[in-house]
This record gives sequence, structure tokens and C-alpha cells, in this order.
Amino acid sequence: MTSQIKFLMCPPDHYDVDYVINPWMEGNIHKSSQDRAVEQWQKLHQIIKEHAVVDLVPPEKGWPDMVFSANAGLVLDDTVVLSRFLHKERQGEEPYFNQWFEKNGYTVHELPKDLPFEGAGDALLDREGRWLWAGYGFRSELDSHPYLAKWLDIEVLSLRLIDERFYHLDTCFCPLANGYLLYYPPAFDSYSNRLIEMRVAPEKRIVVAEPDAVNFACNAVNIDRIVIMNKASEGLKTRLGDVGFQVIETPLTEFLKAGGAAKCLTLRVTEPLIEERHANIPLESRVIQLEGHLLDAGLINRALDLIVDNGGSFQVLNFNLGEQRQSTSAAEVRVSAPSHELMEEIISQLIDLGAVDLPQDERDAKLEPVIQNGVAPDDFYVTTIYPTEVRINGQWVRVQNQRMDGAIAISQTPEGLIARCKILRDVEVGEQVVVDVQGIRTIRKPESREHRNQQEFSFMSAGVSSERRVELIVEQVAWELRKIRDAAGKVVVTAGPVVIHTGGGEHLARLIREGYIQGLLGGNAIAVHDIEQSMMGTSLGVDMKRGVAVRGGHRHHLKTINTVRRYGNIAKAVEAGVIKSGVMYECVQQNVPFVLAGSIRDDGPLPDTQMDLIKAQAEYAELLKGTEMILMLSSMLHSIGVGNMTPAGVKMVCVDINPAVVTKLSDRGSIESMGVVTDVGLFLSLLIQQLDKLTSPYTQVG
Repeated sequence: MTSQIKFLMCPPDHYDVDYVINPWMEGNIHKSSQDRAVEQWQKLHQIIKEHAVVDLVPPEKGWPDMVFSANAGLVLDDTVVLSRFLHKERQGEEPYFNQWFEKNGYTVHELPKDLPFEGAGDALLDREGRWLWAGYGFRSELDSHPYLAKWLDIEVLSLRLIDERFYHLDTCFCPLANGYLLYYPPAFDSYSNRLIEMRVAPEKRIVVAEPDAVNFACNAVNIDRIVIMNKASEGLKTRLGDVGFQVIETPLTEFLKAGGAAKCLTLRVTEPLIEERHANIPLESRVIQLEGHLLDAGLINRALDLIVDNGGSFQVLNFNLGEQRQSTSAAEVRVSAPSHELMEEIISQLIDLGAVDLPQDERDAKLEPVIQNGVAPDDFYVTTIYPTEVRINGQWVRVQNQRMDGAIAISQTPEGLIARCKILRDVEVGEQVVVDVQGIRTIRKPESREHRNQQEFSFMSAGVSSERRVELIVEQVAWELRKIRDAAGKVVVTAGPVVIHTGGGEHLARLIREGYIQGLLGGNAIAVHDIEQSMMGTSLGVDMKRGVAVRGGHRHHLKTINTVRRYGNIAKAVEAGVIKSGVMYECVQQNVPFVLAGSIRDDGPLPDTQMDLIKAQAEYAELLKGTEMILMLSSMLHSIGVGNMTPAGVKMVCVDINPAVVTKLSDRGSIESMGVVTDVGLFLSLLIQQLDKLTSPYTQVG
């Protein structure tokens, strides 16, 4: 018995693989058999006619992909949203499909010319008529979805495709009768998979494995309890049979060469409806502005990639390119995201790039009160290393104590409203915290090509150096150290025990003695091994001159700790003449402050080691105030902590033999951060040699 379901198909009279616009077409140009394609299409046509009504649209010469009639448009009731093809190779199909729809009494809606949407290939109605699944990512734009919701008066759920093999939604996703769903989850991003799981009950989800997916098992035609597809594994057929579906296989291998199968070859023009349906879409759009050397600095590319990589879509509304090399550019970009959650994530990252959300000029930041000490409201804005301003009562207020991974706390003082970066444990009842990303902007200095080149000369640009000559990098660092010292600036070192093990202790001690270092941060270990070397000539029981373990050396670090504890602290041991050289000796002698942060693995520890983690963090932050440069020497965890406390503008040099550590420490997104992959002892030795060659830039005679 034939149902009242109706499909539109187009005979393959002119079908061939004439070009490449998807991965399936690669290597298949003019390799499809016309006779076999006609035979396979007719077989599919006959099977569908046995269960439904089929109308035909005449094929047109020169448009070989017209056979894939699913892409003609999206039909609901007597309304059609006509496709806007992304590729010029298919755009010529549009007027022919439009003509057929109008001739057959449909109301046709056309999207803006430059807004791609590829019909029922990327928009599939729930078989219960409850909502529309709409795909985007390769062929259709997210911004087309609000039009679908409005014109079809239906809720639209946006799904992002991330596997180029499954470039249309119908290649990996097939709603079935009675609320079932046949789909391939790896074709979608995590947000889309969560959305699918929220809307479709577990017992209704039929997941296909990759072998079935690449045979286009999801590119199927569903007519009531019948599922027609190119090919299915025995396991998939069994699972579909267990829930009441009959699978009919019909080979469509010639069409797979062009990236299509059963569903692509058909457009369903009668769909199930529910009376109570209304236009609804959670999609959110905002307009952001970027200013600076957008092309030179790659800023515009980074921004647009960020939008897409996070599941959004964009439209460049205006782009004013600077007329001269030194001129800055400006761009206005409309950003769209399928949910408020994703929009917040995208906008927060764009703010980090210096983007301004244009409506913010008229909107204050959103504030929520702290109702429990040490606990911020949900959705608090997470701060970055960049100088930040928040809009309160129509005025932009600079945020104090800038650091990353904090919250912005607003408090009322006699001098007025104050905005401060605070770590979560420090927020207090009576303060308000900035939530959402509205009314926030970061200050990023525009950098021209010349400025960046100059910065590279005076201080190597952000990144990890392993192939560059270490000597050249050392030369730049030495120049900066001498310049900061002679200007009475501040340099802080974060160092691990590897500095001592590699023979770098004497060089670090000399840097302190000669006034290059104004603060030392580390853990219990660097102090213990440094003092052990001073007292016993060993580090972890290894003779530092001969490089061999000494008898009983395993006890040396414990004896060191015990001795210092006997005197009360490191300074008293120095005063007593017990510690006569080394890094900690020079810190005491030169009045260079140090903070040692303890951990659960520490032996002893030394009396100077701060075992209260919260106090240690506070002492680190206090010592870092006013720092112009930080040397991070083979101490990953302490250095990461320091990096989180440090705002943009502070030069950072991360040195470690492990490239992964250097990458982690130097990946701050600012030009002031540099990584050096090398032995830290060698680095310090070369640094001392280079400093010996330098004369002060402020005492040179011209």
C-alpha cells in the first residue's frame, strides 16, 4: 500500500563527477559509469514508488549534481526555503528548483545571496514533527538558521559538523519514525552531541560505527517502518530490526563517488506536523569590533579562526584597511553561536584579543553579589593577563591587580567604586562580582610590523626556541638584565633544584651578588640542595666536581635540613658561618628577598619553607609586585603559579630541557614571553659569559 508521503527526485541523465567539492569526489572525476548510475537510480526510484509518491524535476544539462534533489531546498507544509549553494558548481541549479516549486504551488523563500544553506541536505525534520535539526560547518552557515525558524515557524536545533567527509547533515544523521535517530557521533562537536543526547532518549539513539558511516548508512530514506539505504552491516540491520524497522539495501556506489546516497537523491516534500509548533532558536548574535594592525599581526585571522573553532559563525560587516603601512585597520564582525553558553566562551576569548563588543558602549557590566565568602557567583568572568576595564554606571573603570584566572570584584570605597582582580578564595560578602562578558574590554596595544621587528631585536618574540642559537637568545636576555639593573628595575627568578644539579648554582649566585636579581621564588628543594652543595660539596649526594655519588650521600640533604633547623633559619645559619656560599647565601648577604613554597613531598622542611599554600601564594604575589622580568629556570609548577599571577607587560624567559614544559610556560599569548629549550646550567653559564662582555647601555660613550 502506498502512503501519502511524497518525494521529489531528479533523473541522472546528466550525472557525472565533473569537479571536486567534497572529499568523496577526489580521484573520481569522470570515473562514474553512466549506465550503472542510471540502473542504481532507477532501482531506488522503484523501491520508493512502492511505498510513497514520487514526483520528478527535469534534469538540466551542465548541472550534474541536480540528481541530488535533497539539496533543492527545505519543504514544510506548502512553504519552501530555497537552497543557496556554497559552491559555484551548484549555484546554477537554484533557478530550476525555484521554477519547479513555484509551478507546483509552493511559497518560496530565498535567503540573502551570500548566506549559504543547502536545503534538506543540512536540515532534517524530526519524524515526530517536533523540531528541525539544522547542520552547519561546511556547506550551510549558522546565520541561516534564524530564517528557517521564522519562515517555517518551528524550533531549530543547530548541530556543528566537524568531519569533512560528512559535509552535509544527512550524510551522518537520519531521524527515524517514532522518535528514533540513526547517527554517527564523531561527525559532530561535543556541544552538538550533548544537544542530541538531551533531545533524544538513550533507547532511541542508534549509533553507527565508522564502517557503516562511510558506506552512508545514515544517508537513508525513512518511510514509516522502512529504511532504504546503500548498505548496512549485519549488526546495524539487527539493531534496526530489534526496534521494528525493515532495512532495504540498494547499491548506490556510483553516487558515493560524488558524496551522496539514498537520502541525497531524494527530497521529502510531505512532512509530519504538530499543531502546537512555534519558531524558536537559541542562536545568539553579537557585533564585535577589532582595531589595530589586523593583517600584519594576524589578528583578524586569529579572531575568525577562534570563532569557527569554538562552534560559531561570522560575517564581516565592515573592514577598513589602513591606507599606509603605519596605519591601523578596523573591522566589525557579527558573531553567531548556537547557544548563550558558546557565545560567552567565544566572546570571552575575543575580548582577550582586544575585541570590543559594540553594544557594550551602551551596556554596563553585569554584577552579582557575593553571598558566601570565598565563593563567586556562577558564570563569573575569568580574568586574563591583559589590562582590563569594566563599564559601571556608564563609566569604564580600570581593574586593579591584574592577573589571570581570577574574578573581578567590585567594592564601594570612600574614593568610589574599585574593581580588583581577586582569586576566588578572596572574594567577600559585600562585594559584587562581574558575571557574563558584557561591559568588559581588555587593552591590547596595536603593534605594527616595525614595532614587532624592533621588539624581536630587543627581546625575542613569544614562542619556544630550540632551533635558534641559544647564544643569540642569551645575548638578548643579558642585554635586558643589564638594562633593568642599571635603571634600578626589578628581576625575579623562579628556580627549581635542577639549577643546582646541572651546575648552575654558582652562576645564579653570581647574578644575585652582582645585583641582577631582586627576588627568588622556589620550593624547599632548591634551597636544600643549594645549601647541601655549600656545606658538603654534593647535591642529592652527588659530588658536584667529580659527578659521582659519595658514600652516605643519600643522607646529606637530611643532614643539611637538620643543621639549618638547629640554627633556626637560613639567615641565622649564614650569620653563624655554617653556610658560606651559594644561592641562598647570596640572597641573605645581598638582602634579596626569597619565598620558598612547600609541598607534600618535602623533607624537613627547612624552617623558611612556607607550608601553608595560601600564605605561600600570597607571599609570591607580594614579591612579584613591580617586577619587570622573570627568569623561570627549570621549575614547572612554581613557574606556572608565577605566570598566573603576572599581568601582561612583564618579560618572561622560560628555560627547561623539556620542550613540553617550555611550551606550557611560554604559551601566554603575549610578545613578552619566550621559551628556551636547553640545559639550564648551560644557559646560566652562557648568560654570565655574555654579561661579562657587556658594558652598561647607560654608560657608553657615543
